[in-house]
Amino acid sequence: MATKEIKTYSLAEMKDKYIGKVGTTDRDEYEYELRMDILGRMIKTARQERHLTQEELGQLVGVQKSQISKLENSANSATIDTILKVFKALKAEISFNVRIEGEFVGIGEARRKT
Repeated sequence: MATKEIKTYSLAEMKDKYIGKVGTTDRDEYEYELRMDILGRMIKTARQERHLTQEELGQLVGVQKSQISKLENSANSATIDTILKVFKALKAEISFNVRIEGEFVGIGEARRKT
């Protein structure tokens, strides 16, 4: 009796099929939401490691507890200024990478290929 081979798909193939190809509006929105979700989880994890409540972190940043809750659940409603203040209050170092046409761009740095 012959066995039937099962076709497997990579995560990238599944995203292409069900969300859209890279560069499409749906895919860009998906990737953005995913990054904001990860950022929110990073904030929550850092806050918990510092043994702070949402209210205590909010007081350090100068925002309400509800704003911290919104950040942790999805950072897409926050300004970059608020996010920077949160990480500063958490004494967390953050860095940003900007890549233009396959090359990282940094202030005072030479470009390097990826």
